[in-house]
Amino acid sequence: MPEQNQFKMKLSQVTSPGSSNPSIPPTTDYYNVHEAADDSLSLALIIARAADERKAANIEILKVGEVSYLTNYFIIMTGFSKVQLRGISNAIQDQVYESLARHPLRVEGLSDANWVLHDYGDAIAHIFMPQEREFYNLEAFWGHAERIQY
Repeated sequence: MPEQNQFKMKLSQVTSPGSSNPSIPPTTDYYNVHEAADDSLSLALIIARAADERKAANIEILKVGEVSYLTNYFIIMTGFSKVQLRGISNAIQDQVYESLARHPLRVEGLSDANWVLHDYGDAIAHIFMPQEREFYNLEAFWGHAERIQY
């Protein structure tokens, strides 16, 4: 129980800018969280733009970070051939590296190219063939997540 009390005490000491208690300064952690959120959105937008340049269809950005611990954003898109899915995949990797000098933590599905997944930690790109996108229907599963326009 002492650990819980220490945790509550630390949480009670954290305030945000504009707090009613000016004697407690905002913590660095507060700013890091918000900067990370902005970086995540930038990453999601870069992924969507790269996919759009390779003619991906029905691109959706879902802000899932408020309803899931998995990631901050899902970027969901459709390609119409395995060659196109691989092209979209390559464009995403190239554009993210050029813009942010980041590589995905993991890429799955390139060999089958029916559903290719790029996991960047704070954003996950899902590149689907039409049948797989309809079957898994991530937009419906995460329907309560906010949709972001790009």
